[in-house]
Amino acid sequence: MEAPPMSKARLEGKVAVITGAASGIGEAAARLFVENGARVVIADVQDELGEAVAASIGGPDKCRYKRCDVREEGQVAAAVAFAVEKYGSLDVMYSNAGVAGPAAGIMDLDLGDLDATMAVNFRGTAAAIKHASRAMAAAGTRGSIICTASVSATVAGLGPHAYTVSKHAIVGLARSAAAELGKHGIRVNCVSPFGVATPLACGISGCDAAETEARTAAVSNMKGMILKPRNVAEAALFLASDDSAFVSGHDLVVDGGFTVVDFTCNIYK
Repeated sequence: MEAPPMSKARLEGKVAVITGAASGIGEAAARLFVENGARVVIADVQDELGEAVAASIGGPDKCRYKRCDVREEGQVAAAVAFAVEKYGSLDVMYSNAGVAGPAAGIMDLDLGDLDATMAVNFRGTAAAIKHASRAMAAAGTRGSIICTASVSATVAGLGPHAYTVSKHAIVGLARSAAAELGKHGIRVNCVSPFGVATPLACGISGCDAAETEARTAAVSNMKGMILKPRNVAEAALFLASDDSAFVSGHDLVVDGGFTVVDFTCNIYK
């Protein structure tokens, strides 16, 4: 897909950090943000893949890779500082890094595994919001912070317990942070996708991408299409751009209506 005309680039002149952007939804967002005029820092732990994605997007003038394990707060702070050093500012933080966690039932749940999942999904997001908002407020930037949550934060039984809990926590933190950061002109929102055949989703399902998509399509409310990482990235683009200038504390669900339908008694099926 060709980049839109410069006059229509929705992130022209903006700088974004995207965690977990070496693959999946994060990679799609990195590509789309650059297409729309942003300069992007890919923050991930997949070094070889992250470097390759950054190079394929356009190289250091448009996109750079910075190793960042979101479990380590100092590395999150360093990724923010890297963006400011290399590109001059931080306008958008997209906290997208995540793990599926173990699939054990609640009676067999290892609380150490729960802590490990929360360390990436929730604490990593908390660190991203903390350090991005510090940089934005210090510079007087009316920035946008976006967090990847999940439909698992709305409907139970779609993912492992630890994963589900972490996504609920992310939505709660985003709303709480939005309440505080509005005085700085900083917006905080979530994107909550339905099933997308990313490496993480395939890990939950135990299937390859094609089978994961087939399983998702079978229970999807929106027939005739498959949700792709690009679709979720488009929602993130909206929240990153000035098109959503008065949207904050919102959980933008990208699920084709899945979470509003009771499939046990849907009269329209």
